[in-house]
Amino acid sequence: MDGAEGSAGLPGPAERSHRSSVSSVGARAADVLVYLADDTVVPLAVENLPSLSAHELHRAIREVLQLPDVALDAFALWLVSPLLEVQLKPKHQPYKLGRQWPELLLRFTVAPDDDVAMDEPSLQFRRNVFFPKQRELQIRDEEVLRLLYEEAKGNVLAARYPCDVEDCEALGALVCRVQLGPYQPGQPAACALSPRVGTSSQNPYAEHPSFFLRREKLDSFLPAHLCKRGHGLFAALRGRGAKAGTGEQGLLNAYRKVKETASSDSEREASLSTHYRSYLLKCHELPFYGCAFFHGKVDKPAQGFLHRGRRKTVVVAISLEGVHVIDSREKHVLLGLRFQELSWDHTSPEEEESVLWLEFDGDNEGTPVNKLLKIYSKQAELMSSLIEYCIELNQAAEPIVPQDSMSGAPSATSALPPPMQRPQLRRQSSVIKRVKPKRTTSFFSRQLSTSQGSYTVVQPADSLEQG
Repeated sequence: MDGAEGSAGLPGPAERSHRSSVSSVGARAADVLVYLADDTVVPLAVENLPSLSAHELHRAIREVLQLPDVALDAFALWLVSPLLEVQLKPKHQPYKLGRQWPELLLRFTVAPDDDVAMDEPSLQFRRNVFFPKQRELQIRDEEVLRLLYEEAKGNVLAARYPCDVEDCEALGALVCRVQLGPYQPGQPAACALSPRVGTSSQNPYAEHPSFFLRREKLDSFLPAHLCKRGHGLFAALRGRGAKAGTGEQGLLNAYRKVKETASSDSEREASLSTHYRSYLLKCHELPFYGCAFFHGKVDKPAQGFLHRGRRKTVVVAISLEGVHVIDSREKHVLLGLRFQELSWDHTSPEEEESVLWLEFDGDNEGTPVNKLLKIYSKQAELMSSLIEYCIELNQAAEPIVPQDSMSGAPSATSALPPPMQRPQLRRQSSVIKRVKPKRTTSFFSRQLSTSQGSYTVVQPADSLEQG
């Protein structure tokens, strides 16, 4: 199950998926509902559903949506529920995996039996974890760009992609541009472009800009933790002396700065494609863009006898570029590692508690050491397999130089040869326990890192030290 990801307790696309994708089943035919990133539904009437492969369903969706060939690689079918998310291989049979869903939940989640019994996955058409960002830069089809934009926007707003305030405001400003139109204080363009507000014949106040702005919610543009209560969105636009909140003011300033390429309403579609690309290009700066997400826990630093044994809940984000460990509660990155900066292994439940091990270079008071992070998760096997497969793809891929990128210049990283990868850890039995600090050699047979600054910790370092 390449690209599998557990999502219990993480807001995002899974939260809207407690529903069935099979609306009716007859002797031969069935109506299958496939959900897109913007929560719209694509109904498909198919024959012989139990034996239908993900590849065949994927082709049917592309035909209905009239998507170009690039969509074959850019998107994949996923089975998604509030408890687990699994990207399907082309050969997988979604109906059969749906019937086996309770078994998958018992194997890869810690959900209570009652939740397992009630959970039901939906079939979703989402970005393929293995689709390189370099190829995404070359897409010109507006509908493909829109689908990628909608999914990225959902992940940003749900804080699946942790961003600093400036990035959130820049991304939110592009969402404003897409949903509200060009920044034009005092003009009714924002209302006219919004599907949420009726025409003047339906609503006599629809042409007044303040009507829409009062209705709009700030969390349509910014993650919830950046939204301030007590102020309507863009209160300053209404010209009544109202003071915008901190997040609102930053968003408003960023909205003013969004560049326009279209000069007339007739060019609006081309303009939207430009802003979709701009949004995706900004997301490409996030190292965890396009990741598969898994759930686990790490040990907290010991703080006296009463606090021993406590663990912090984390999300592990894995992509073609590396592994990031994210604090589930605080929504920030604890550790980021490229594949050439780490070694890894996992222990199966047969050996002991299911664990993913990450070894990486660090320092302790100026002394080079090897650090070992222990991630407790029933999805450790999935994470280990995904890391291995991503490394294999990177090693097999030749350097790709896009003909032209969204910014008009070749990607700075696309021309670089693939870096040398470390192998999977070869654990010795003694390493299962806590590794003592200030080790100068690894317990595992592997290459030494040749990169400078081999890891990034956005958190006090001792919170991730595992010994």
